[in-house]
Amino acid sequence: MEQLIKNIDFSKALEMEALVSYQEGQVISRTLAQGKNLSMTVFAFAKGEEISAHSSRGDAMVYILDGEAEITIGSDTNLVKKGEVIVMPAGIPHALFAKEQFKMFLVVVFQP
Repeated sequence: MEQLIKNIDFSKALEMEALVSYQEGQVISRTLAQGKNLSMTVFAFAKGEEISAHSSRGDAMVYILDGEAEITIGSDTNLVKKGEVIVMPAGIPHALFAKEQFKMFLVVVFQP
């Protein structure tokens, strides 16, 4: 049977935060699932890195694994810290900025 989740060990307890490492001047990502209706990715943002404003066809949920992210949704800016979650609705421009380094788990759910 085809594995739907990839780039991660199966049947083994792991710390999600440890799946990506910080690299100066970079945004590092590891895709865990990518399909028509769902994507799951873990990211590590070095201080000062960003993803500029864009919109998505799906609702995007960000869970902060480490640090604190500045996340702008529409015209509202939120400081989201370790242990917190925020949803960026489909079709609304959003951006992420690392005032300090941070790691996040991103789940995007698309309309079937």
